[in-house]
Formats: sequence, structure tokens, C-alpha cells
Amino acid sequence: MAYEKILVRAAAGDPRRGWLTVDGRIVPVALGRGGIRANKREGDGGTPKGTFQPRQLWWRADRHPRPRTPLPVRAIRPDDAWCEDPLSRHYNQPVRLDRDDGADRLKRDDHLYDFIIEIDHNTSPRIAGRGSAVFLHLARKDFSPTAGCVSMTKSAMLRLLERLGPQTRIVIG
Repeated sequence: MAYEKILVRAAAGDPRRGWLTVDGRIVPVALGRGGIRANKREGDGGTPKGTFQPRQLWWRADRHPRPRTPLPVRAIRPDDAWCEDPLSRHYNQPVRLDRDDGADRLKRDDHLYDFIIEIDHNTSPRIAGRGSAVFLHLARKDFSPTAGCVSMTKSAMLRLLERLGPQTRIVIG
């Protein structure tokens, strides 16, 4: 059975850190360097406030076995990227690196994008400059802020994935 809803809130005293709550479990998360923002803009470092749904899981098949999840799953290829250029017609969509230079490479040397939960922030309609590449992904060891995503430990991610389905609501703020 998939989760109905997960909540993400900022921590008291540090808007760049937060808590993800699901089924009575509380998981520490890192948030964007700009905290949670109702009026998200490209490059502001804010994690968007709102209610979102997961679209699919992107994962590094060369580093990890396929995780158990009700979400659609896609292995990350070497040329996968995400368009962050508000002037591009591919803004806030997956692209191939050979097609778009204003893109965030998904296959990274560090482990932050070993598991990426794509959410439906700024997707329907896509509005240029309202934020792109907002994901749930793995956190740095020191839980330093993200560029606007929600990040967590690998163990928390794997537990979340087991019951995170396409209808789960992700409430941020």
C-alpha cells in the first residue's frame, strides 16, 4: 500500500534543514539554501512550497540494484540531464546532454543523484523561470543545503521508495 501523504517542514532555527514526516516516522532532510519559498524562482535556492506528486524514480543502475518501489523507474544514462535554461523550449524537462548545454547532468561523480525522485513541480503548465530540477535525492554527509531540492540519507530514501507511489501527495511547507 502506497503512502497517501508525506510532509516536509523546515526545522526551527534553520530554514535550510527540515523534517520529512510519514506514517509517524520523522526523517531529517536538507532543504534549499533559500529555505522553503512560496514564490519559487530559477536560481533562488528555494525549495518550492506546495503539494506535489512523484512522477518517477531515476536511479544509478551502475551503482545500486533496482530499488523496490511502486513508482515508474528509469536507469540514469551517461547523457541524461535536466534543462535549467528558462529560454529553452525544453525548460524543466529531461534532455540529452548533446542537445542542450544549459542542463544539470544526472550522472554525477558524487552520490547525490544515485536516486532521484522526480516531482511535478512547475510541470503543468511549465512556466519559464519558476524553477526546474526540483527533486528528492540523497543528502551530502554534512546535510548542507541543496539548490532547492529535498535531500535525505540513502537508508531513508530506500524506505521511502518502498511505499511512495504516483498518487502520494508530497506536501512541502
